[in-house]
Amino acid sequence: MVYLDKSGKFEPTADEVRFLCDRHFGIGGDGLIRLTRPDFVSDLSDDQLSDVLAGGAKWFMDYRNADGSLAEMCGNGTRAITLFAQREGVADSTEPFRLGTRAGVKILTPRGNMRPYGANVFQVEMGEWKIGETDAYEVTIPGTEGSARGTFVDMGNPHVVAVIEDAFASLPVVESLDLVTKPVVAPVIESDQNVEFVRVDDIDQSTGVGEATMRVNERGCGETLSCGTGLCATGIVLQAKTGISHWDITVRGGTLRVDVTDSDVKLTGAATLVADIDLL
Repeated sequence: MVYLDKSGKFEPTADEVRFLCDRHFGIGGDGLIRLTRPDFVSDLSDDQLSDVLAGGAKWFMDYRNADGSLAEMCGNGTRAITLFAQREGVADSTEPFRLGTRAGVKILTPRGNMRPYGANVFQVEMGEWKIGETDAYEVTIPGTEGSARGTFVDMGNPHVVAVIEDAFASLPVVESLDLVTKPVVAPVIESDQNVEFVRVDDIDQSTGVGEATMRVNERGCGETLSCGTGLCATGIVLQAKTGISHWDITVRGGTLRVDVTDSDVKLTGAATLVADIDLL
């Protein structure tokens, strides 16, 4: 869910977010995004605000998880809020859009319609990333036999990516995982994290492009159809394991492209506005 708050008068409370995102008693959603001016975001420090303004962002993605907690970033959310900003007339439909987030300024470039990614495609410059020791964590799912090895990636928010169906894994195939249940990561990471489970489907050495399938359990909301930062974290781990830097990754919400370099990662995918809702 997304909405425009030009005046800064409609910062949501945690209770309001939980109510709106509740799939039984509210509207239902993985989270709530307020598009507003950076100086209207009350939790930003002076340094964060200065960095966002210095990065040229006139608008800010104030993202909240479904449980009401603050989120640093949402890669898919950046595309949705940019399409919404275009519709509301605060973003140009043909020019790159500089969007402030709690993980810095992200630049979104409209790409139009692109196969196989869909319509209203944007490429997001997701910025710097950090990866930990490969396969340093054991990942299990309570109630499910087996485990997999996971790798920590910092995308501005924390991720642990487990490549399953390889020599280290004894979990079921990706499609059969129970991701309603929150995965357990050991040793414990100081902050809660998103956990991605991925399978390599194909690598074309002639083009340098790989294909993979991913599912994700996101902190604060459980399993989601897609996770933009999780897709980027997955591409980074797959590059570390295979040497391939370009990946078409299929999630339950569709197929997206991840391109990894030493200093940046780009995420390419579609955005769709599905409904207008009036709250009275």
